[in-house]
Parts: sequence; structure tokens; C-alpha cells
Amino acid sequence: MQLDKLARIDLNLLVVLQVLLEEQSVTRAGVRLNLSQSALSKSLNRLRDLLGDPLFSRTAHGLKPTAHALALAKQLPDILQALYQLTRPPHFDPASSTRSFSFAMVESAYETLIPGFIGPLLETAPGLRLNSYMWSEKSLSDLQLGQIDLGIDGIDLKPQSDLGIDSLPEGICHQILYHDIQLCLVRKGHPALALAARGEWDLEYYLALKHVQVRCEGNDWWALDYHLAQNGKQRHLCATVPDFYGAASVCAHTDLVFTLPQSFARHASKLYGLEMLPLPFEFMPLAYVLLWHQRNDGDPGHRWLRELITQSALENFGDSALKNVSGRGRENVGNSQKWTQD
Repeated sequence: MQLDKLARIDLNLLVVLQVLLEEQSVTRAGVRLNLSQSALSKSLNRLRDLLGDPLFSRTAHGLKPTAHALALAKQLPDILQALYQLTRPPHFDPASSTRSFSFAMVESAYETLIPGFIGPLLETAPGLRLNSYMWSEKSLSDLQLGQIDLGIDGIDLKPQSDLGIDSLPEGICHQILYHDIQLCLVRKGHPALALAARGEWDLEYYLALKHVQVRCEGNDWWALDYHLAQNGKQRHLCATVPDFYGAASVCAHTDLVFTLPQSFARHASKLYGLEMLPLPFEFMPLAYVLLWHQRNDGDPGHRWLRELITQSALENFGDSALKNVSGRGRENVGNSQKWTQD
């Protein structure tokens, strides 16, 4: 594309040409464009010089387009419509959109979040396509590079956490969807249940048991393990598995304890017939956080999807779902998430 030559072209001349093609009369074209006949004639002469063609010949019935002008008439409306669209503010119509969105999500949030928003999303935007991936150690980098649109991660709220709300990478915006706590899953008839019933379920007994752990983002230790280590204590991690369902299944067939977020524990307890026990010591909650890059902050389609996910979390998790939105610099944008439609 020769942009230097394009920069020297008055694009208003294309509008003049389109009206002349439609009216085939200098007088009628001048009325539509609010130009004098003299001014319109000058524009026509500039068009002839620019395009190297007379474009029109005068007849008793008005202007007759040349072959080149008729060829231009087939292309010009689409070109002008495209230019017009460039001047319009961003818009998004869910009902007619065929956009694709990609997001990465931690496994523990798949069962708790996707069922809540996938139905309303497909009902409102049937042509939309979602591509989802498992959250990994490279997902934040993918967000920064624009390789995925959205992320949902569980972020530890402990001040000393390596990845927290206040330490997100440059350009990453966030919105807290809901808070969660950790608890324990054990099989039915597990000895720990009897201790809990007698009020003897404590940290000492918890550490004496064997545990199954999910390897998250390549790490065998969770924030809980680092918290215990700071106090000179450590769990006996007897088995480490790659996913939550596998850990719940191991838990159902052994005396191993599975410590995990409460939102997924409720689902797993029903699916595998497990029992839930509270964590027998104080530990800070975590936050499930929606993440995106600031380059997409004002995009109407992104804003629509983020609001739908946020509303779903609010309906499903009640008071634990927050609507405070912030981005780089921690600026609060409140409830100003709107989108325009055709």
C-alpha cells in the first residue's frame, strides 16, 4: 500500500463521485451536497485529474458515466461504507456477533463458574464462540501478549503471596468474582470424622494424616504449604496428581485428605460421596479473579462478556462475589461497564 500517495488524496472527492454517479446531474448533486454548481464542477475536474479519466460526458439528459466510472460505481459504495464504519465508535451486538473469545481458567473454577454463565451467554449470543484452556504458569504472559482474551485464576489474599491483587503484571486489569475458603475432603467413615464430632479435629491431627495434592501451575506446594512452612510445619503429601477430579477420586478410595477450595469441594463431595471438614486452623481466603489486558478494557464485546461472567458469579455466590473493578494503578471504575449496540 502506497500510503504517501493516499495521504495526498482528498477523500471527500469520493463522496462527490458517489453522489454524481447516483444523480447523474451536477445540479441535483450540488443540492444534496450543499455545494454550488461552480464548486461541484471544480471537484469533478479534480476527480478527472486524480483518476485520469473524464468520468462523465454531458448529454441532453444529464451526465453519462464513462466505462471507468461505471466500474468504479461497483466498488465505491462498499469502500465508502467501510470508511464510514471506521469513523463509528466501537459497538457490539451479542445477538448477531460471531466473534471468538479465548480464556484460560483454573480447574477448580470450571465446575463452579462455567455452568452459571454458559447458558445465558449462548442464549443471548448464539453465534459467539468460546475457546477455553487450562490455566497454567504461562497464562499471564499469554494475556499480556494477546494470545488469550480473559483469564480466571485463584489468587491468594495473603500479603506475602508471590501473586496477589497488588502484584499483577503491568497492564493486567482484574475484577474479583468471589472469595473462597479452603476445607478438607475425606471419605465416608474416615477416622477424622469421629474426631471432629468429639471436637478433637485440630492442626496436630491434620498434620499427622497423609494428604493428596493437586499440582497447580507446575507447583507441588500451595500457598497453604508455604504458610505452614513459615511456622515450622509441613503436611505429609503422599500423592500429587495433575487435576482436582483425580485427587477427589483418590480421596474417595483411601484415607488421604484432600484440602481444596470450598466451591469445588461442594461439587466433588456430591460426585464422589465425600465428607467435608473445616480446615482445623486459621488460614486466609483466596479470591477468584477475572483477568484481562488493559488494551481490551474499553472493548464493548469484552465488557459485555466480563459483565455477564461477573453477574453470574454474583448470583451464584451472593455476598462472596464482589463487583469492585480495578486495573493498573488500582483505579476504581465502579459500575461504569456499559457497551453500545447497533
